[in-house]
Amino acid sequence: MVSADHLLAFAAMSFLLILMPGPSVLFVVGRALAHGRRAALTTVVGNTLGAYLLVVAVALGTASIVERSVVVFTVLKLAGAAYLIYLGVKAWRERDSLEAAVADARAASGGLRTFWEGFMVGVSNPKTIVFFLAVLPQFVDRSQGHVGVQMLVLGLVFNVIAVVSDSIWGLAAATARDWFTRSPRRLSLVGGIGGLTLIGLGVTVAVTGRKD
Repeated sequence: MVSADHLLAFAAMSFLLILMPGPSVLFVVGRALAHGRRAALTTVVGNTLGAYLLVVAVALGTASIVERSVVVFTVLKLAGAAYLIYLGVKAWRERDSLEAAVADARAASGGLRTFWEGFMVGVSNPKTIVFFLAVLPQFVDRSQGHVGVQMLVLGLVFNVIAVVSDSIWGLAAATARDWFTRSPRRLSLVGGIGGLTLIGLGVTVAVTGRKD
């Protein structure tokens, strides 16, 4: 199984990615601002299930690559790192449009529709897809075997952190609706910090990882 060192390191990197605003966080915040706590938490549940579906797909599709091909793994890692940096630069440049992105998520909807919309955001989130493809395999211990199972366990850790973090975002936004909506600059600051963090994460992914 996954060693404690690998598990803690993966949890730390996951926390950095999850904490920064991305499509999932924006969608949860938009639901919270428009419809309150219940809609935000329903969105979080749907989003998390969508994200774990990505984990299953990666575990089933890349386990043999991680085990056998260092070259393919390295190419995948560098491509993912470059895309994370691209997303970071894009988020920084578009930080002033964050308010509009949140507003787009405010369309009224019922609980089931909110759940499925959250699911679709989770399963199509490019930041999460790249993270699972480029970062997740680096924390697998090939000497322990069962690479696919290790990926599923690591993915579960990611999603537990995501549930807690996204729920906090949603509850905080629902509680502080007026504070957020009164100042577009606050949303811009959140987007800028998220972009810089993504760039840093992309650089970290590029220079670390398996070298065997």
